Amino acid sequence: MHFSNTPRPETLKSLADVKLTPFWLDDPNKPEPASALTEKITADLVVVGAGFTGLWTALQAKQADPNRDVVLLEAGETAIAASGRNGGFMAASLTHGLQNGMSRWKNEMPTLVELGHKNLNAIESTIQQFNIDCDFIRSGEINVATEEYQIEALRKEVEESARVGDSVQFLDQAQVRARVNSPTYLAGLHKTSVALVNPARLAWGLRRACLEVGVRLFERTQVTALEEKRGSIILKTNYGEVESKKVALATNAFPPLLKRLSFYVVPVYDYVLMSEPLSKVQRDELGWRGREGVGDGGNQFHYYRTTEDGRILWGGYDAIYYHNNGVGPHLENNPASFSRLAEHFFQTFPQLTGLRFTHAWGGVIDTCSRYTAFWGKAYGGKVAYAVGYTGLGVGASRFGAQVMLDLLDDKKTERTALQMVKSKPFPFPPEPLRLPIINFTRWSLDQADQNAGKRNVWLKTLDALGLGFDS
Repeated sequence: MHFSNTPRPETLKSLADVKLTPFWLDDPNKPEPASALTEKITADLVVVGAGFTGLWTALQAKQADPNRDVVLLEAGETAIAASGRNGGFMAASLTHGLQNGMSRWKNEMPTLVELGHKNLNAIESTIQQFNIDCDFIRSGEINVATEEYQIEALRKEVEESARVGDSVQFLDQAQVRARVNSPTYLAGLHKTSVALVNPARLAWGLRRACLEVGVRLFERTQVTALEEKRGSIILKTNYGEVESKKVALATNAFPPLLKRLSFYVVPVYDYVLMSEPLSKVQRDELGWRGREGVGDGGNQFHYYRTTEDGRILWGGYDAIYYHNNGVGPHLENNPASFSRLAEHFFQTFPQLTGLRFTHAWGGVIDTCSRYTAFWGKAYGGKVAYAVGYTGLGVGASRFGAQVMLDLLDDKKTERTALQMVKSKPFPFPPEPLRLPIINFTRWSLDQADQNAGKRNVWLKTLDALGLGFDS
């Protein structure tokens, strides 16, 4: 299906009353912020960033060694960035999907699939252990074909998934429309190893779990610099400092405390809409009783899902890089992206014409050229980092945290033996080349979507080099 990007008047009406704030964070149960750090303290481990990676790092470090003094520092508030702004898709995949993993670490994929399933199971166990109310549901995800050429790719993935121990089911047109009724669907692939979750409530639940096991949390405390001292690292903040034996960096797409990471990660903005709750008539016309997550097969793809109270979250398509690694609240409101998303929504679900959107927001993604997390150490092994999830970190962040702790503790594990863990992505070019190259790549991906998936010379060259740009 070729989406029209020109919004109709009735589409614009659907956005007339939106709140420009993330739906998940617009919640009366949001916790009160912890106090800021205003003194000099010491710790065994400091974790920088209270998103999913940081929360999982702090929690698992304390669970592994209750005597370890763990401090968690957050520049804003827990889940205020990517962890509270995403679609809530929690995939078992650690490699940003099967195809990406097969193209990079084919021999390791059976192990990576197994580790991914264990990771998802462990997340569910933690949610149960700490009684976290986050609407966790193992609904799976349906990848839908909206163009004829995409159908064969779905069939191929069924065969490849079986070879590496993953379970997926091909759905023909009648089967996929029986699950979710859209006239645009030609076929689908149901993946069982995906859960859906309210991401902000999960993050707040992990925050509470961290506090319960004795992690010391300081919010509204931005780390401004790292300084090495013989056997420790000093973390400078605006009003205090921490001297720590070890440091775990979980700063996602924000300007890194290690300058070298700016070569590997670019901040990319993704935009999302949330609808009002559907009426019974609308639900009956739509189906979607299984609450599966859905993603379409374009290079510029949409992801969407339903919520506990019967809304539809609709996001994706645009993945926008702003000049000179731009990041900030002023980039979270993009009316052009919101209206484009709304138009695509009603092209996909014409039976929902008249539905209104209540929330619209943007969030920044830590994109790297291999689409999936990478790790490393600095300052003689006293500092470790995990970044680059490229939009699929809700589940993979727990695994990322485990690897980071392995590296900090100098442990040889099944995880650290992986080539995926040992290798780094190819760096992005610096500015002034970065913006035009990324924008040309985005244009090329759009052209491929318009031409039955045919990739131009530029995209074929990037494919051959194992490089990419994605949200």
